[in-house]
Amino acid sequence: MGNVLVHFSHQKMCRNIATLCGWSEPETTRFLMDEGRQWKLERGEISEEQFHDEFCQATGKPLNIDELRHAAADIFWLNDSIVPVLHRLKEAGRRLVLLSNTSITHLNFIERNFNVLELMDDRVTSFEAGAIKPENRIYEVALSKAMCDPHECFYTDDIEAYIHKAETFGIHSRIYTTTERLLDSLRELEVLSC
Repeated sequence: MGNVLVHFSHQKMCRNIATLCGWSEPETTRFLMDEGRQWKLERGEISEEQFHDEFCQATGKPLNIDELRHAAADIFWLNDSIVPVLHRLKEAGRRLVLLSNTSITHLNFIERNFNVLELMDDRVTSFEAGAIKPENRIYEVALSKAMCDPHECFYTDDIEAYIHKAETFGIHSRIYTTTERLLDSLRELEVLSC
């Protein structure tokens, strides 16, 4: 999802939350990213409520949970170029399954603000799977949702390590850099015709 369907900025997330908490951006980055709270949320190890409680305790402020959700999630913008490709894949009868390291906070924001996830036939998110890419389990769950053999699947991601892991399962995988290059890969693998 990230940097394929929607672009995002972790720096903006840290800046948004810093403003809400009255912290500096480096303090927020350390608390959120370096100490792993964002990754715990994305793995489903902590809930939004626990995430909120930890920020309230650390800041000594009764932060509004909806304001914290918004600060954490108002970091995305649609990759407009990918939407026509998704429509073409749907028209060609291809099953689309989202595979993403994400949190419930980010997923809900994207669903509310962009008409892109509705094009997916199914989804596998790290917080629901209890695993993050490139761990085996999340790919195993994705293959079960794909409802086909690995060699019949195509996967794209902007992170090379995730591509390499998918290839170990026998999945046709390509790094995402631009939509035009993605289209070239889809044509090369005969996922889409010209």
